[in-house]
Amino acid sequence: MIKHSPRTPLMANVFQKAFEEEGAPKGLVSGIFTSHEVIHSAILNPHVGFVAFTGSILGGHEIYKTVSKRFIDCTLELGGKDPAYVAADADLPYTVDCLIDGAIYNAGQSCCAIERIYVHRSVYSEFLNLALPLVKAYNLGDPLHSSTTLGPMAQPDAPKFLSEQITDAVQKGARLLCGGKPSTDRSGKGRFFEASLIADCNHNMALMKEESFGPVVGVMPVDSEKEAVGLMNDSRYGLTAAVFSKDVGLAEKMAPSLKAGTIFMNRCDFLDPELPWTGQKDSGKGVSLSNHGFRGVTRLKGYNFKI
Repeated sequence: MIKHSPRTPLMANVFQKAFEEEGAPKGLVSGIFTSHEVIHSAILNPHVGFVAFTGSILGGHEIYKTVSKRFIDCTLELGGKDPAYVAADADLPYTVDCLIDGAIYNAGQSCCAIERIYVHRSVYSEFLNLALPLVKAYNLGDPLHSSTTLGPMAQPDAPKFLSEQITDAVQKGARLLCGGKPSTDRSGKGRFFEASLIADCNHNMALMKEESFGPVVGVMPVDSEKEAVGLMNDSRYGLTAAVFSKDVGLAEKMAPSLKAGTIFMNRCDFLDPELPWTGQKDSGKGVSLSNHGFRGVTRLKGYNFKI
């Protein structure tokens, strides 16, 4: 049974239809439309053997409380505050293009979106100079129009929340290079937020520690990969982390110390079905994707026969 957010309810039907069109038994996958209260009741039904939840930390706690009333397992894919480190030897034009897309794709409304970037001080200014025109180039508007590159915000309180994060950062010494305000399309419709680039950030700012889930990204200079690792781990989230460098050895050295479920090198905001998708800390529990992802929907059984 698939229940999507009330803001995107028809997606459940799309999954159901896709399975049916590929020849799956009728009723194997069912899209359902119901309230949170009914879902909690459904989890307690003995026919339900596993729960996979994607959503907020608050929602994850509520689901986990209900699941705990039965001896079944669940996967929780929750929030992220995904960091990236840009080493001194990184291919800057490629790196900037990749990271800005990773931060602002889908208006930043992705749990694995890049939300904070730590740049080696020797290339910090050049990084910002390359990033600014890319962020300014985003064109907000109707997602159905081919000219639109920045869509609206899903949550009603998102523009206010993002504004407060940016205001807090600026008051504490950050530089707002572009964006920073709620907006609408040209006709005055829609709930948008401008693509925003904030420089000279630090960890006294909520922008660098608490999930934004919007088209904003904070940038901070660092002097070493050791400093970068410490800052990248300084968050209650641990979904993904990215390292941009020409040196594979550097990424291999940093990866074991980074407290995240997926470590990228020279890419971000990307899924590979053959790799486990998992989170650490408040980013959740359990595994989806890869062969490990089948653990939740299979049961081991031993046959111990003496003939």
